[in-house]
Parts: sequence; C-alpha cells; structure tokens
Amino acid sequence: MPGTSPGPTDAVAFPKVKVNATGHGRVPEYSLAAPAAGVHTAVMDPVTLETDRLTLRAFTSADVDAVYEACQDEDIQFFTPVPVPFRRADAEKRIAVDLPAGWAEDRNCTLGAFRKDTGALVGSYCLFFVSQGVWELGYWAVDNQRGRGYSVEAARALCEWGWAALDVHRIEWWAMVGNAGSRAVAEKLGFIVEGTLRHRGVANDGKPHDWWIGGLLRP
Repeated sequence: MPGTSPGPTDAVAFPKVKVNATGHGRVPEYSLAAPAAGVHTAVMDPVTLETDRLTLRAFTSADVDAVYEACQDEDIQFFTPVPVPFRRADAEKRIAVDLPAGWAEDRNCTLGAFRKDTGALVGSYCLFFVSQGVWELGYWAVDNQRGRGYSVEAARALCEWGWAALDVHRIEWWAMVGNAGSRAVAEKLGFIVEGTLRHRGVANDGKPHDWWIGGLLRP
C-alpha cells in the first residue's frame, strides 16, 4: 500500500537481511552483499525478508481483518491514500487483487511486516515504480505498534532488498507536510529531504496539501 507511516519510531541496529523467494522459480537469487549485481526482472514473485524482530511477507487472506482494523486509524486515513471509509471489502480486494497484480506487473512490491514474537501486524511497506531507475518507498504503521523502531527496521530491509533486486539508482519518499512520524523514519533511513512542493496533492479531506519530498541514492 503506497503511503507513509503516520507514527514515530525509534532508531535500532539491524543485522544482515535474509531473503527468501516464496514463488516458484521466477525470482532470481539476490546477494545483498553485492547489490550492483542485482537485476530487475520483468516478472517478480513476492519475497520474504527477515530481520531480528520482523518477518516481511506478502499479505494473505488471513491478514484481511488485521489490515481492515489497522486502516480504521484516522492518521492512516488522512496521511495515506486508502479509501475512506475503509471497508472490509477494501482490505479483501487489496490483498486478493491489487497487491498480487502489483508484483505480477512489476510496479508495486508490497510486503506486510509482522512481529516474530507475537505474529502481530506491524504495518505495510512497499517500493512503487516511478520511472526507469526510480522507485518510491511507502509505508504505514499500525497504531499500537508505533514508537518501537519497527518501521525503520522494516523499511530498511525492503530498501536493502530493492538495491539488490531492482534496477534502481534512486528511492524517493513523499509525505504530506505535518506527517512528522513518516519524516522521522525517512531521515533515520538516510533520506535527504530535498524540498517542499506546494499543494502537491489533494488528501482524503478534499483539500490540497503541501508535501515533502526526499531521496536516497544507491550506496
């Protein structure tokens, strides 16, 4: 789900990310130690990423209730482009139709982040195709999982995978001005806030808002 995290988080130290293909042979092997060797394939199956505390994987039908409940949060509905009101049918369609199509069409690589200790949903994290060599990082975090460093941990794992697996030289981050939590995550990831675009987009309140834009270049 493209978007930005509406809640704050704390910086943490991260181990090397483990990458596992979940499909049936369409995903090549990636070496995160040598990202320059990564090749962006024409058709991509979802992957599973692991950090110390989280598992990032494709959403399944078992996650519908958790996504529906998370997206009732007022901050997610204001700061991210989810439907308002957000119905259970929206969660079902997103998981069953939209997200699989994003992977199949090689334009939206979205993974859910889940805690290893409890299995609880932490949030949604995606890399969204913008133009040749440029992808956008988007995320939202579940209200009661914010402030624990999970968004930085999950987003960093996804970006590391992106450098290794995709033909990308720049990852962008966008957030509506006022979304301090999203900006804090981006800055902890190393994004440089490059400017503010006036009235860049209309939010779910029907009004135009200013947006921050940031960039992260291939290390």
